[in-house]
Amino acid sequence: MQRLCWLLAVALVLSPLLARAQEGVEKAQSSLAEDRGALFASLAADVEALEKHGNVLKRAIRYAKPSVVHIEAARVEGDRKTSEEAGSGTVIEIHGKNYVLTNRHVIKDSVPSRIKIKLADGRLLFPTKVWSDRGTDIAVMAVNADRLIPAKIGDSDYLEIGDFVLAVGSPFGLSHSVTYGIISAKGRRDLELGDDGVRFQDFLQTDAAINPGNSGGPLLNLRGEVIGMNTAIASSSGGNEGIGFTIPINMAISVATQLIERGAVVRAFLGVHLDSKFTAEAAAKLGLPKMEGARVSGITVGSPAALANIKVGDVILQFEGQRIEDDGHLVNLVSNTPVEKEVSLTIFREGRTVPLRVKVGDRVRYEPER
Repeated sequence: MQRLCWLLAVALVLSPLLARAQEGVEKAQSSLAEDRGALFASLAADVEALEKHGNVLKRAIRYAKPSVVHIEAARVEGDRKTSEEAGSGTVIEIHGKNYVLTNRHVIKDSVPSRIKIKLADGRLLFPTKVWSDRGTDIAVMAVNADRLIPAKIGDSDYLEIGDFVLAVGSPFGLSHSVTYGIISAKGRRDLELGDDGVRFQDFLQTDAAINPGNSGGPLLNLRGEVIGMNTAIASSSGGNEGIGFTIPINMAISVATQLIERGAVVRAFLGVHLDSKFTAEAAAKLGLPKMEGARVSGITVGSPAALANIKVGDVILQFEGQRIEDDGHLVNLVSNTPVEKEVSLTIFREGRTVPLRVKVGDRVRYEPER
């Protein structure tokens, strides 16, 4: 009897404690559920914002995809095919007609009848004519087909480091693959690319994954506009390592237009030999506050530079109002200038700046095409 009374007393004491403990557990569980609910709602809101950004990418890809083509070019020696180069290209419109823009190295060892162009809708075309420019690694192909959708062309002059970009192409033969990244740098020059080399360089650098097969394909901005043509990678393994190079679309369209109109690219010529070893120390000795411009080490006899009285030792600081970064920068600016155009120069000579006017000539008059 005493044991029963003791148990009842203990139960009376513990019952409220157990009830409060149970209530605490239920409150904790309820609080946890509320916290998780709030966390999920917050997470959902964040994801919704990201999905809106993702929808921009999806729409840009859908907009550009019909203009991107897959290219297979058979290398021909004699009457037999020895190998096949795969790449990409973009349908463009010039003077109201449709063409396919790509890299020269994709199609250089082939002939039109062995170049297959596969459209996004599955149709297979062969080019009716092919033009190419060795100096820039740009090629353009005439095609005869209806219902082609030319790409929207952007303005690569307005690109900035950090701009988001999309690369579309056929890496390892996987057509219409898309990668995403940013513009990592601009004005990349003096790169050793391919067996033929690329003499006139002004590459955009991107970390959007580019692999073999991406060559010739477009680099897009978030509006779906083509702002570059993917051309090369810097890699020790042969695959993507986050350093890809793209020809600015303004250069590519300019070259393609000249190829179509004239059959070749006519490049302007100034007639100066430039010091590739011009350093910050050398600039300081001349009195320049910083390393900039291109130092003249020689003048071609009878050239526009000679007629304008440019002298050995001058440093060309500006060309048509644009500040010159180095010798490669000047070469590219001159080569993309219309022949016979009178341009403005600012040079640094004997401690002071001197403005000059010079009419650029035709390069083929002064040096053989390389």
